[in-house]
Amino acid sequence: MHYGYIGLGNLGANCAGCLLRAGFDLTVNDVNRAAAESLTSMGAHWADNAADLAARVDHVITCLPSPGVSEKVLSAMLPAMKPGATWVEMSTLGRDDVLGLAKIAAEAGVRMLELPVTGGVHLAARGEITMLPGGDADLVELHRPAMEAMGNRVFHMGPLGSSAIIKVITNMLAFIHLKACGEALMLAKRGGLDLGQAWHAIAASSGNSFVHETEGALILNGSYDIAFSIDLALKDLGFALGFGREFGVPLDLASMTNQTYIAARAAYGGEAQSPMIAKLLEDLLGTDLRAPGFPARLE
Repeated sequence: MHYGYIGLGNLGANCAGCLLRAGFDLTVNDVNRAAAESLTSMGAHWADNAADLAARVDHVITCLPSPGVSEKVLSAMLPAMKPGATWVEMSTLGRDDVLGLAKIAAEAGVRMLELPVTGGVHLAARGEITMLPGGDADLVELHRPAMEAMGNRVFHMGPLGSSAIIKVITNMLAFIHLKACGEALMLAKRGGLDLGQAWHAIAASSGNSFVHETEGALILNGSYDIAFSIDLALKDLGFALGFGREFGVPLDLASMTNQTYIAARAAYGGEAQSPMIAKLLEDLLGTDLRAPGFPARLE
């Protein structure tokens, strides 16, 4: 099966690389051609634009930064897609975005599978990210070999729009956990504990979380480099708060965390790393959260 992959950012490039290593024929495109160099060196084909790519492949996967970009790319590739081609959308979108874009695709005779993922860029690089497909069951089965090449766990969440909800939930929890992690580490530091030992103790306790084990380590290193920006976090928190209003669920912790991210964007800029919300507390208290032996990036 010949896939096209559009959008070779931190996540997309790693997922595309997993497809290549699994033996799939792959054609790629990105606004930055340099982002494709490692993939073309592995055997991927380059397409100059979305339409060129869509005309050459069986199915198209996209991994893009916003609903607006997804709609623009979809409009470019739809007229060129082959009969029976699927659009597999890995971008993080709102449910209404998914349903609206699926309708546009359907009017052109193209079926859509939403495929958000969760777990972090480091797991995507290892082919161990969690895949959250939403859409028709036959499409999930058609693309299961590709999903299993990119990730190690696949959960079919239901019809189109379902995966948008669970993806936003998982990200909302991660941001809340990150805020809690920074506060916990600061308590340990200001309480006079060895910070590295405190990190290990928390990791072995009932208070542990995936975020503590991953982003907590990057805070202690001082790199904060999770390859996920404050702006992206605010986008996802906006989706979560929107669902809260729609479904009548008060999201007190998500609202507080959103305000923390707004303050971090004001302090460090929207392109700064998401774990830098912990730096807000460091700066406020004049106390750093460094400890030796922790990585600058997750591998």
